[in-house]
Amino acid sequence: MTIETDEDLLALKEIGHIVAVTLKEMVQQVEPGMTTRELDQIGKVLLSSNGAQSAPKVTYNFPGYTCISINEEAAHGVPGRRVIQSGDVVNIDVSAEKNGYFADTGGTFVVPPSNRFKNRLIASAKSALSQACRNARAGNPLNVIGKSIQNVAKKSKFRIIKNLCGHGIGRGLHEAPQKIPGYYEPRDKRRLHKGLVIAIEPFLSTKSRFVTESDDGWTLIGSKGNLSAQFEHTVVITEGRPIVLTVA
Repeated sequence: MTIETDEDLLALKEIGHIVAVTLKEMVQQVEPGMTTRELDQIGKVLLSSNGAQSAPKVTYNFPGYTCISINEEAAHGVPGRRVIQSGDVVNIDVSAEKNGYFADTGGTFVVPPSNRFKNRLIASAKSALSQACRNARAGNPLNVIGKSIQNVAKKSKFRIIKNLCGHGIGRGLHEAPQKIPGYYEPRDKRRLHKGLVIAIEPFLSTKSRFVTESDDGWTLIGSKGNLSAQFEHTVVITEGRPIVLTVA
């Protein structure tokens, strides 16, 4: 989607704020011993109370209201009976729709106690998102996003999950430009333009460069013992730094 009116921007800011607040509240309410289904229900109530609908549910009939992925699970984790435990690396991805507009956000954290290695993985993924947003400006090649992420991954000595990508968003959950790589792809000649709405989401990992679909048909899993971290913002491209929509 490309922003065309002030009303577009206001509506996107509204749904962006809703998903950001939902994510923040879900993270704050995590406790060891709760199931991912219980955590997902918190997200459901928060979205509904703000007049929003779960985007993966309305778009793909996803069997949950948010995606919750733990440890070896990198993305699209289905909420269920899994019990959250101390030391788990947890990713929550919240995307929603309101009045025909969509926004998408995500974040990773460790259920205390953590350790230096897990903290460094999470800090690196957060830094990768920050650097990618800083360089995502109108006129720049789209692949500057992947290049920024790759630079952080190389410096921090983590790997990039290559088959998980950012995407266009706005009037739908996934729109053009499709598949915004989280690594540098020199053959990608697409360019960013003013008003373009995209979701930027780097995935850094300890072992895996690719993830595979689990038996549930949704959850994407890395190799045994792999840990990953993802952070995501929905942004509007400008001639300067982008407008970050997913802020609490």
